[in-house]
Amino acid sequence: MKQRRILIPPGNGPAYYHCISRVVDRRIIFHWGEKEVFRSILRKLERFLGVRVATYCLMGNHFHLLLEVPDKAMMPTLDAETLLELMPLLYDEAVVEQVGRELAAARGSGNLGWERRILERYERRRFDLSVFLKELKQRVSVFYNRRNGRVGTLWEARFKSVLLEGGENTLRTVAAYIDLNPVRAGLVKRPEDYRWSGYGEACGAGKGAEKARTGLMSITREGLENPGVCEQGEAAASAGLPDWTEVQRRYRLLLYSDGREQKPDEVTGEGGRAGIAADECDRVAETDGAVPLAEALRRKVRYFSDGAVIGSAAFVDGVFEQFKAEGRAGPKRQTGARRMHGADFGDLRSLRDLKVRAMGEPD
Repeated sequence: MKQRRILIPPGNGPAYYHCISRVVDRRIIFHWGEKEVFRSILRKLERFLGVRVATYCLMGNHFHLLLEVPDKAMMPTLDAETLLELMPLLYDEAVVEQVGRELAAARGSGNLGWERRILERYERRRFDLSVFLKELKQRVSVFYNRRNGRVGTLWEARFKSVLLEGGENTLRTVAAYIDLNPVRAGLVKRPEDYRWSGYGEACGAGKGAEKARTGLMSITREGLENPGVCEQGEAAASAGLPDWTEVQRRYRLLLYSDGREQKPDEVTGEGGRAGIAADECDRVAETDGAVPLAEALRRKVRYFSDGAVIGSAAFVDGVFEQFKAEGRAGPKRQTGARRMHGADFGDLRSLRDLKVRAMGEPD
């Protein structure tokens, strides 16, 4: 007998869920290409349906999602301009044009009820956990079946969901469990090395890195107290919210603490668990979670190619003042030196503030 899903009713603020779904027969079907397509579908649905992915992990035969479902009663209703902006994420050009013509006809007739009925076809699907998972699984199934010439269900059963308390301790603990899956499965030695997870994507240089970072920042204490602000760099800074470097430091400490490998009992051989090597965990603890410069230099550091000017704060500020005198600095910018994100770069500063894709994969 199916158990009734536990959901937070509208009017009670955002709700958080850990969702899991497995492939039928638990076969390994998701490889590099399939994982890339899955993530693309996931991100498009996130934007179209308004359900935030705080973090995720896609394995070979199942996925984990930590989702924030906004309170629909508190969200603005969909308007025609927003709908037509979002539709290309999921629909082809012919469908978008058809809906555009319908909306134009409705508006031209002055029949507001007609326009509202068109918008409600899409509005009722937004900010809904079940719709989000249904769309995700269906769209992945269609893609996989077409690619492999198969028919029939792809998924083992309906998805599982666990309702989570919306506090930092609960959410970050579950997020760490999700991001540590590939380590415990023996696929990678460190969580940042698995690109199809929230933390792995956030540590990379792909175009989704900023989105992944925003998701993880949203479940910090500061992000929960200032919903939506972490998506806006300048607003976040003015609100006193930590940047990604600080969020990563704290989260990295948690990951390397929870993910430490456990050796089996020498006599019984029981109690062992795959995880991050103990010496690696100790090194992270010694640096209080900060990414040391030596480790950062093993990765692509975009500052060294796109930072424009790098050096001490005094040096960068001096060059900036010269730029100002030559009229080469924007009128709103008053200071030059910018702290470098992604690792502990010590006293080094950059002229450009590369918050997006500052750090990349190992060279």
